[in-house]
Amino acid sequence: MIYYLVIFAAGFAGSFHCIGMCGGFACALGRDQRGGGATVLRHLLYNTGRLTTYCFLGGLAGAIGQVICTTQGLTAPPLLNGSLDTAQRILAIVAGLLMIAMALQFFGWLQVFHRLAIGFGGSTFALSLRGLLTARSCAAPLAFGVFNGFLPCPLVYAFAAQAASTAGALPGFLVMAWFGLGTFPAMLMMGGVGGILGPAWRRRGVRLAGGFILLLGLITLGRGLLPSGAHIGLAWLGGHPA
Repeated sequence: MIYYLVIFAAGFAGSFHCIGMCGGFACALGRDQRGGGATVLRHLLYNTGRLTTYCFLGGLAGAIGQVICTTQGLTAPPLLNGSLDTAQRILAIVAGLLMIAMALQFFGWLQVFHRLAIGFGGSTFALSLRGLLTARSCAAPLAFGVFNGFLPCPLVYAFAAQAASTAGALPGFLVMAWFGLGTFPAMLMMGGVGGILGPAWRRRGVRLAGGFILLLGLITLGRGLLPSGAHIGLAWLGGHPA
């Protein structure tokens, strides 16, 4: 549970970044004319849609990691097979490096990767989402959230990499589920009260999120680089068998 609580805390801190990137969508949903209860339901559906997408991406990333590890494990010499085989080490190293790179973006470095991620179809996708805002269907907020979850986002990429490093669909699903739940409070607040949080608080939250992502990235990287005997402590904190 410690591992997933760290994921949740990182998601909560990272939600300050979400406010900057996706908060405008939550505000655009606005209040429902039928009253406060309908407004709450509207934003719960929107955020449930986001969470659904994150869980799907996490399960998919974990399954891909599992396929890579299983395939490599079957073709590797017996001496290389074990609880943490060569494929898992490589996957952990790649995922850890990706998370560290994403964390550095939150501290203001490697911004070129951030611009590439956002520019890769992000503007076109965001414009297409605006059409759902005018839809009168009750399912529109849910669909809006589902598609919003696919927007290019360094924060989502970082935790998708962590999900892939788990080498399993279920643990990958859980990584993104806890991350998504962590973003719920700020996004619900953003939809209900608008821009109550000033830029200074958002900057602090982004830096805190970067710290959490950096910690998780270093733990994941360590699982790939350190000798097998050193995996017990990292596995306990990282939520993986030693």
